[in-house]
Amino acid sequence: MNVPDDDRKLSPRTGYTRQHWEAAADGLLDAAWRWASPRGAFLDLPGRPSASGVRSDGLEGYARTFLAAAFRVAGGKGEDPNGWLDRYAGGIAAGTRNPGREDAESWPLILDHDVQGQPMVESASVALSLRLTREWLWDRLDPSTQDRVEHWLRGALRHVPAPNNWYLFPYTVAGFLESAGRGDAETARARERALELLETWYRGQGWYADGDGRAFDQYNGWALHLYPVLDGHLAGETSRYGQRLREHLESFGLLFGGDGAPVYFGRSLTYRFAAASAIGLGAVTGHTPLAPGASRRLMSGTLRYFLDRGSAGEDGLLNLGWHGPHDASLQHYSGPGSPYWASKAFVCLLAPPEDPLWTDVEEPAPSEGPDTVLAVPSAGLLVQTTRADGVVRLHNHGSDHVRPHEADAAEGEDPLYARHAYSTRTGPTAAGNVRDNHFAVVVGGVRSARRRIHPLGAGNGDGWGWAASEHRPVFGSGPPMVPGLKVESVTVARGRYELRVHRVFGVPRGAHVELTGWATAPGESFLRPLHGWTAQDELRAPQGTAFTRWAVVPRLTAGAEGTGIYAALATLSPEPPEDVEVTAGPTTLRIQWADGSVTQVAFDPMTVTHS
Repeated sequence: MNVPDDDRKLSPRTGYTRQHWEAAADGLLDAAWRWASPRGAFLDLPGRPSASGVRSDGLEGYARTFLAAAFRVAGGKGEDPNGWLDRYAGGIAAGTRNPGREDAESWPLILDHDVQGQPMVESASVALSLRLTREWLWDRLDPSTQDRVEHWLRGALRHVPAPNNWYLFPYTVAGFLESAGRGDAETARARERALELLETWYRGQGWYADGDGRAFDQYNGWALHLYPVLDGHLAGETSRYGQRLREHLESFGLLFGGDGAPVYFGRSLTYRFAAASAIGLGAVTGHTPLAPGASRRLMSGTLRYFLDRGSAGEDGLLNLGWHGPHDASLQHYSGPGSPYWASKAFVCLLAPPEDPLWTDVEEPAPSEGPDTVLAVPSAGLLVQTTRADGVVRLHNHGSDHVRPHEADAAEGEDPLYARHAYSTRTGPTAAGNVRDNHFAVVVGGVRSARRRIHPLGAGNGDGWGWAASEHRPVFGSGPPMVPGLKVESVTVARGRYELRVHRVFGVPRGAHVELTGWATAPGESFLRPLHGWTAQDELRAPQGTAFTRWAVVPRLTAGAEGTGIYAALATLSPEPPEDVEVTAGPTTLRIQWADGSVTQVAFDPMTVTHS
């Protein structure tokens, strides 16, 4: 990429300006278009195919890069020095000429999500890109091509989406058709249905669940907020969705480390700097609590974080992974074009060059301010930031990605949701390796998994906070559950320390319990036993994480039977934890810290205090 020199006067923390964002978009587009089909309907990028197949993957490459081009050109008021829109116009004409045919250019049809659903996802990117560039692309297509494009897009309105953020894809398609004067009762129904569901998924404090259930992850920013808020912005309308985005950014703005990394948590992480799309959208629309300089610092920090760490290879293509290629970051639906949902981050280019987003001097990111602990009870999350090392930790007591109709079974365990804690500097260990940040009951040599999570509460005070949950341990072999077995878990965060307290019920005779800490390179984290634990050691995770090729995981163990309370002090730091005094009762735990302050955890009822 022909990235300009750093501008440390305007951007003292990242060096990036609007020109860097434009250069990044152009570089990514130039590299991707080298793999276009002869008439440009597919961008058949090299790499392992997704479960949807190579034709769908080629459409994905076209549609997702189209978003980057659309934000680039719309942000420049139609200026298109590289001629991107001519290429996309040729591709859309070729792709919709004979959709469904097995030839070199015809796009696959849009069908139900369980039949051939991936084209529905891509239809939203095509529709949004057409809406952003309407006067420079759509309005210049001949009427017959416009009719063919509309016919293909309407497949999204006539088929069943997946029961989650996918309902915003026909919503976005309908929004474009209505903006182009092609709306009708069918488009109105698609939009009404999506917004009805969005209301049922809203949990408060700016957080949506991704469908019916408790999946809280990056889809909040790059989908559940982005589509309705951007739709209203393009239509010149105001709505409650903008205020929800503002509330979301109060907590989400903390989820970026001092090095620019977003918290590694949830699925589709190969979309990388798409995590910054909600930050940019807030700045563009004005629905943000962040100052313009802080918004740019977050956005540019994330873009630079990934570009500096190998997310684009020597060929300029975004690879499948995190820093570089990383299989454990992927899902079955990940294909070579998937990483280009990162194009959503370029929504920031809709702010004109004279906007304060680009002209104000960069300010520190929220995580670069004083150490902060923030509870998000609506999602069951606890955010913990430390300025000294720039690390953000996310303690998970509410997001599980188990849909309501699914069994609470170990076979569906997902490391990207099941762990008790995530951060901007560590990733969970891969399946088949020792689980990090996990409390397990071991019965007959089989370790339990954590699936469906039930929040028990969360809160914070001055410099500290807590979150709690319970779950029923499930097992991958032998009996799937033990009757009466239950685990209650509490995390108390303070400074760089994490007090982890677990109460377990119904442990059968002969079993034992285990607690693991952070997966890091040796010597980068600690897990100190405080109460109930009788032994400690360190296990290896040969597959490593997204951040380290090979990792070690500290572990505590103890024999158990019936009911018991176990407590430990964890720290994601090379400095060992401080000494504390512990007093435990049948249902309570009292910790006196080195500075004399006291934390008390009580289980009946669940209360946590700090004084």
